[in-house]
Amino acid sequence: MSQSRRKTKKTHVKKGDMVMLTKSITASKGSPDRDRGYVGKVLRVFPEQERVIVEGVNLRIRHTRPNQVYPQGGRVQREIAIHISNVQPVDSNGEATRVGRKRIADTETGRGHWIRYAKTTGEELN
Repeated sequence: MSQSRRKTKKTHVKKGDMVMLTKSITASKGSPDRDRGYVGKVLRVFPEQERVIVEGVNLRIRHTRPNQVYPQGGRVQREIAIHISNVQPVDSNGEATRVGRKRIADTETGRGHWIRYAKTTGEELN
């Protein structure tokens, strides 16, 4: 029997995680890293494209037609997706951390499940 292969790569962040930017998004050549070190919440994850939307990062102005949400239409500022390699989850100390996975066995049922943990502190990530 053949093993099933995952079509998309498993990501190290999930929706709702607090993440830190490891690289600047808006800085151009020669300018300072303005966004580096920013901590924000992950609003959405796109595993197929390996991209995430982080609250308050990479804001762009979008022109919209009138609709129910914006009856007048006009210019709306929205977050745009950034590459997933530019963010790392934050541990309880407020530092960026790599993510590890380990299997935890349930003693009552004998079954186990996988958890994510912070490599810096060893704590479980929600």
